[in-house]
Amino acid sequence: MEVLYEDNHLIAINKKPSEIVQGDKTGDTPLSEKVKQYIKEKYNKPGEVYLGVAHRIDRPVSGVVIFAKTSKALSRLNEMFRDKEVKKTYWAVVKNKPNPESGHLTHYLKKNEQKNMSRAYEKETDDALKAELDYKVLFSSDNYHLLEINPHTGRHHQIRVQLSTIGCPIKGDFKYGFKRGNEDASIHLHARKAEFIHPVSKVPVIIEANPPDEVLWNYFVKNIPPH
Repeated sequence: MEVLYEDNHLIAINKKPSEIVQGDKTGDTPLSEKVKQYIKEKYNKPGEVYLGVAHRIDRPVSGVVIFAKTSKALSRLNEMFRDKEVKKTYWAVVKNKPNPESGHLTHYLKKNEQKNMSRAYEKETDDALKAELDYKVLFSSDNYHLLEINPHTGRHHQIRVQLSTIGCPIKGDFKYGFKRGNEDASIHLHARKAEFIHPVSKVPVIIEANPPDEVLWNYFVKNIPPH
């Protein structure tokens, strides 16, 4: 388990694509339980370890996940996510280059609970939630393009469905229009960075996570120009 940041109130992990953040019907051990075990062993804590889940990223997605180690930090962190005080940066690898190469996307998303999918609409529609993000192309290979994405809202499958809607499905994201899945069931979407003011100490915090050790990700990390 890769710990990216830790203090008395927070701990941030670089989530692997196969991990779930919180327990679900699969019964697989969630990342939250692994982090609890890590804290218990590192600090020889007797009894139950407190750990609060402030946000989640989808199972096939990798990258920064922040947990709270105190209830004080959790309630403030929940507020910060709700009030959009945490700036999130994602990287995505797509097959088709978006046109234009940078821009702002606004859609209205409606979630289908049965299929666990969201559908994007161009105009406001009943029960649909507004979703906004900025994107830009960072680097292109012969076959793929690395995008940097800053979501302004936190909707269900937002980045996946919005990119798919403009004809740029994420590599491996069969659910949203990519031709085939990745062998390890991951998708090439990575929570690269989180920037915020610490909920307790009030100092600026920047947490950055490297993408998975995988051929295509490694190619982009090696070739991406500094920015």
